[in-house]
Amino acid sequence: MSAKAPPPKSGEPHIQSVAKNRRATFDYHVEKRVECGIVLVGTEVKSLRAGACQLSDAYAVGQRGELMLLNAQIAHYAPAGPLSQHEPKRARKLLAHKREIESLLEKQQKAGYALVPLQVYFKDGRVKVELGLCRGKDGADKRDSIAEREAKREMDRAKKR
Repeated sequence: MSAKAPPPKSGEPHIQSVAKNRRATFDYHVEKRVECGIVLVGTEVKSLRAGACQLSDAYAVGQRGELMLLNAQIAHYAPAGPLSQHEPKRARKLLAHKREIESLLEKQQKAGYALVPLQVYFKDGRVKVELGLCRGKDGADKRDSIAEREAKREMDRAKKR
């Protein structure tokens, strides 16, 4: 069993990370971050508590004034019987204020923008998804990111010496 995180100070929400989409920050420029709730079934929540979530190919789209999360994989929860399992890659509804959804969908209509999930986490016992309004990077931007990361590593190594 894993060690529990220390309790948060009064007034601060307790946040427990489940999965991060590290590939998103490499492939996209994140221009805006938005926290959304998500509609799940019981076995999905239990599976998330076990940390079985993958966001690498996931994205969000607008359908009839709602946000839907597609291609996010939440693995089956083994202790549940085969009859009560969920579909691992089903479309999941994201919960946000109507104005926020309209604003995101309006910006998504611009060329080159995408809604990408950056992180899934528990906040005070509820599952939240951090969506990023992202613009794709080209090859030169990716090379710059790699060079920046390598320079940071070299500086950290030099500090340790």
